[in-house]
Amino acid sequence: MNMIEPAQFITEALRGTLRSNVAMCHHTSWRAGGHAERVYQPADLADLIVFLRTLPADELVVAVGLGSNLLVRDGGLRGTVLLLHAALTEMRIETDGSIYVQAGVSGAKLARFAAKHNLRGAEFFAGIPGTLGGMLAMNAGCYGSETWNVVANAQTLMRSGKLLEREPDDYEIGYRHVVLRKKGKYLEHDDHIPNSLPFYQEEFFVGARLRLPASDGEIARREIKSLLSKRIASQPLNLPNAGSVFRNPPNDYAARLIEQCGLKSLQIGGARVSEQHGNFIVNVGGATAEDIENLINKVQVSVQHKTGICLHPEVRIIGEYANTHE
Repeated sequence: MNMIEPAQFITEALRGTLRSNVAMCHHTSWRAGGHAERVYQPADLADLIVFLRTLPADELVVAVGLGSNLLVRDGGLRGTVLLLHAALTEMRIETDGSIYVQAGVSGAKLARFAAKHNLRGAEFFAGIPGTLGGMLAMNAGCYGSETWNVVANAQTLMRSGKLLEREPDDYEIGYRHVVLRKKGKYLEHDDHIPNSLPFYQEEFFVGARLRLPASDGEIARREIKSLLSKRIASQPLNLPNAGSVFRNPPNDYAARLIEQCGLKSLQIGGARVSEQHGNFIVNVGGATAEDIENLINKVQVSVQHKTGICLHPEVRIIGEYANTHE
């Protein structure tokens, strides 16, 4: 782990946008959820560092990308949400041939950038509807590939405003699972609520250096096109959703189990299990976060009762319930 401490960041004035009482339904792909007490949209990484250093040490902070793997409960979020998708968007080819990518870059843009520079191995990112920060945090993947398979090192930002460079060995990495090996004050997921993300985040992914083999960019572009065609054909992209809701259990598929249990089209309020893909929950109109969370729980209970298999959500659920929010 290397510390990066650019002195010029300390004296810069804030250049981002701070708003209060922001509806998070506008910043999540499910188009549901409560309000955030404050939202900061930084201008860039340097501005984000300055902003974090202005916050009280006990301020609750959550980083959000496209919100494509996130459910904010109807009671909303206390503290400050950092919107990174329009701020941390830098990509460049390094002198050693690797790609430096910031956390706000979408998977589709990353895949196209790699293909443009005649690199292979990033095509699968086009099938993930999120940004690199979220992909690093959960080791996102599809079509047999996972994010950390191509990560040379990651750039993280401490809550104090200090930049770090971390190696893959600093983390315990598995299927939809990334945990910092050195614990201490770093908070991990609540063991009793596997889909719950703690409010207080001590360290954020802000970028990574990816190592990809050289190849014919045209081959990569054809693969991207093929993957996107598969995604369009198999997923309900016409309705608000958060991608796959549950992790696949060992040697099986969550979608298959959900369909086997007759749960396709199961609906609570405005939330429905997709008829097209059993591992998707869609907002068919006016769904609340409570509708979606209740449907997630209903599917879990039904599948476990009928098959004995416990499905673990891969979507992150944060915030307070509406009846407890003051």
